[in-house]
Amino acid sequence: MTGLVAIGLVLAASMAIGVYGVRATRSTTPDFLVASRRVAPGWNAMAIAGEYVSAASVLGLAGLTLADGVGTMWYAVGFTAGYVAVAALVAGPMRRSGAYTVPDFADYRLGSQAIRKLCAVIVLVIMWLYLVPQFKGAGVVLHLVSGTPYWVGVVLAGAVVVASITAGGMRSATYVQGFHYLVKLLFIAVPAVFLVVRAGEGPRHEALRADLADWGRPLLDLQGSGHPLLATWSVLLATTLGAVGLPHVIMRFHTSPSARTARRVAVAVIALLGVFYLFPPVYGLLGRVFVPGLREGGDTDTVSVVLPGEIVPGGWGALLTALVAAGAFAAFLSTSSGLLMALAAGLSHDLSRASVSRLRLAVAAGALGAVLLSLPARSVDINVAVGWAFAVAASTFCPLLVLGIWWRRLTAAGAAAGLATGVLAATGAALASLLTDLGPGRVTVLLAQPAAWTVPLAFAVMIGVSLLGRPPEWSERAVLHLHTPSHADRAPL
Repeated sequence: MTGLVAIGLVLAASMAIGVYGVRATRSTTPDFLVASRRVAPGWNAMAIAGEYVSAASVLGLAGLTLADGVGTMWYAVGFTAGYVAVAALVAGPMRRSGAYTVPDFADYRLGSQAIRKLCAVIVLVIMWLYLVPQFKGAGVVLHLVSGTPYWVGVVLAGAVVVASITAGGMRSATYVQGFHYLVKLLFIAVPAVFLVVRAGEGPRHEALRADLADWGRPLLDLQGSGHPLLATWSVLLATTLGAVGLPHVIMRFHTSPSARTARRVAVAVIALLGVFYLFPPVYGLLGRVFVPGLREGGDTDTVSVVLPGEIVPGGWGALLTALVAAGAFAAFLSTSSGLLMALAAGLSHDLSRASVSRLRLAVAAGALGAVLLSLPARSVDINVAVGWAFAVAASTFCPLLVLGIWWRRLTAAGAAAGLATGVLAATGAALASLLTDLGPGRVTVLLAQPAAWTVPLAFAVMIGVSLLGRPPEWSERAVLHLHTPSHADRAPL
């Protein structure tokens, strides 16, 4: 009951903050999609961090640490390092492009409506892959703290996010996501510190000693493949380069007033993420001692919510569980808000250049699709699904953006070939991994996390096909514009 009250308070506060954002919203497409490019840097950084810290971070990372050991911390390294790549390669130039979305940028850079529509389809693939684990997490957490059926949490999360986004667009989402970052940090960090102190020195040492040869290995071994170095490298490629290509991440930098501010926001996000990722592995570490049954039962995603009650029985344990559950629910809501904004842009703005009313309808349609996909997906591991989304982004939009920004010879044909190759290879590998069981071996790694070969393949195809043709005549001017500081970039903040 305490957990249900805490979740209710987070929902109520989120709705109230969203309504405040509605008061400042204007009825224009730029305001709905990018808040008229006037979001303050500090608030924007917190909103991006709040949006980025998803169910994979709050629940999935702790569950993976419980199941597979400390090597899973490479996920956190990759998630955070992704923003180093974003700040260095795309944040400033993307803001100068004036594009709202990745398909907008493709149209600006290559002058091709076909590429724009192909990008819009890929946006839908990535966003639905990313949304399903968010809604799945909401259903699981609400079931754990209240006993309600799984589908209730899925539908409730979808309804709350739709209500917030359709009313105020990016401006409401920004305020809510900034608030959610603070909630997640406080409600995950405080219980983690309390549980470490309460557990005592003995259980901490016991957790580290148990199965040390495998669990304590500082590399990631996907699905027991027996090739941890390859698995770690592939996960790092997916999480680092995937961040460069995530549509909702790219949209966020267009809310900044200048390219210079966008880069500073990216740097601030790195610091915020670094602080947060100190805490989820604590739950996985202690879970090995206090709730080992979760590992055997395959329900490791629930460890963050189950653990407090095992270490601290009674009222205090219930309070800590409520805090973690509320923090987890905030993660689902804030990430889903950003994902639905990008999904709506793909469904409406990028395919038909629609009005604000159609963008709002697209938000509802995108959420409905995600809810329907999430209902049968309860058994899908949260981090696995998010990993697939990162792999697709790394294999498609990362090559498009990096080459489009830094290489003037990119052609529409090359971009189309690379995008098609990347999305087919990454999604095909994910489906093959889901439907087959090949046992230990390199092939298992290359299917479960295919970025090690799909990213180089997409880059190679995009470059090779482009070299066979001629770039658009305006390509040199377009690239020069992306790297030329504007007056706003030179002005002091």
